[in-house]
Amino acid sequence: MLQSIVHYSLHLWVPGVLAYVFFRKHWKRAWLLMVLTMVIDLDHLMASPIFDPNRCSINFHPLHTYWALAIYVLLLFFRKTRVIGLGLVLHIIADSIDCLWMQS
Repeated sequence: MLQSIVHYSLHLWVPGVLAYVFFRKHWKRAWLLMVLTMVIDLDHLMASPIFDPNRCSINFHPLHTYWALAIYVLLLFFRKTRVIGLGLVLHIIADSIDCLWMQS
């Protein structure tokens, strides 16, 4: 239960706080863009089974690989893609925390 609260807080609340703090003038737009980056979870549809509570997403799904993360980090360096990059990096961090949680 706590794991789910932490996971979804990282997907919803943390982007909202970051949007408000760093993109105050357009925080609603920034928050929405960061939440929309959850679309990378569509790569779960290529797995069988689609959802496995004991599977770590990192380096299993194509959009959750270290190569993809490198691209997401690069997006942070460009003004026009910064919010999207931040949302994608936060998504990978949330999923990485889930992986760590599974190991303990």
